[in-house]
Amino acid sequence: MRQKFIELAEVYQTTLLDNVIPFWERYSLDWEQGGYFTCLDREGKVYDTDKFIWLQNRQLWTFSWFYNQLESKEEWLEIAKNGADFLAKHGRDEEGNWYFALNRKGEPLIQPYNIFSDCFAAMAFSQYAKASGDSQAQEIALQAYNNVLRRQDNPKGKYSKVYPGTRVMKTLAVPMILANLSLEMDWLLKSVPRSGSLRDRLQNILDRTVREIMTDFLDPEQGLLYENVTLNGSHIDCFDGRLINPGHGIEAMWFVMDIARRRGDRVLIERAVEVVLSILNFGWDEQYGGIYYFLDAKGYPTQQLEWNQKLWWVHLETLVALSMGYLLTQKEECWQWYQRVHEYTWNHFVDTQHGEIFGYLNRRGEVLLNLKGGKWKGCFHVPRALYLCWQQFSELSLNCKSSS
Repeated sequence: MRQKFIELAEVYQTTLLDNVIPFWERYSLDWEQGGYFTCLDREGKVYDTDKFIWLQNRQLWTFSWFYNQLESKEEWLEIAKNGADFLAKHGRDEEGNWYFALNRKGEPLIQPYNIFSDCFAAMAFSQYAKASGDSQAQEIALQAYNNVLRRQDNPKGKYSKVYPGTRVMKTLAVPMILANLSLEMDWLLKSVPRSGSLRDRLQNILDRTVREIMTDFLDPEQGLLYENVTLNGSHIDCFDGRLINPGHGIEAMWFVMDIARRRGDRVLIERAVEVVLSILNFGWDEQYGGIYYFLDAKGYPTQQLEWNQKLWWVHLETLVALSMGYLLTQKEECWQWYQRVHEYTWNHFVDTQHGEIFGYLNRRGEVLLNLKGGKWKGCFHVPRALYLCWQQFSELSLNCKSSS
């Protein structure tokens, strides 16, 4: 097994460093106006110049993270700075809320209706502050993080389309992103003077998010994470109330595993791995392979017409969760599922001709959209997953007692 782990680590490392990162370095940088182009066709040509805030922040995070984690390459820091300067100047309204979209020059196009713009701003500027030592970046990160905490119980605020009081639900996306975001902010809260109360609050936030995910959103009998539940964690028999997003559930579980690993909580690790496997058994397409995008918990039709598409991020986050789960538990079912998902991902998503990977397949596994980036796909899930899988298989190879 040791040799197999070494080979897998090399596959992820090579794909990341020789393929994916160079693709974004070559085609996405807007040195003229600042920030990044994310709407890239199969060959890397820009087909739309609008700039979507969470993708801008995600790419800023990616290059800052690699500067901090992999190598202090000046070109990576310059790429990060190009995004940070653009976002610091144009990304927020007068009240400090992060817009959803800007035009190429940085003029606002879509109002700050989405809390995830603030989430990824906090993540991005936290990593950039760590890479650059920029005190303004620290302030921006803390301000964005406070925005998220302030808005978490009413994420869309005045932009919500929901009629108040009739069918009140909360969504899994908020606690799962808070779990990951809070870990990202940990170093900054420890290092910044006068952040003591926020630092103390961080542990409470992590406790709350884990508890909320594993009790309110997790159905213990089905082993599935629901996308939407009532405020007390019960189900509502409607489209939104029955919605299962396998990718979200699996990604949330590796966030929980990461928290549990840091705390040495073996019971929570085992439970999170069990949930990953339950979601896969529910969400895998036995006829064509791959993981469904959306499903109904009771098997009814979903309201999402794209329910049976196969998406890049779903499969990549699953590879992270399975490799992490196997590293932490050596559970054979994790390894068996990992091989299955890895084979599907490499056979269907990877573009061996032009680099990077396709984002959207139809149910049969055929390329549906041959873009490499757009309004939702940018420089984030792919490089992050490749890096994490590389690191986890490297660790597995070191821990493996057998040389066979």
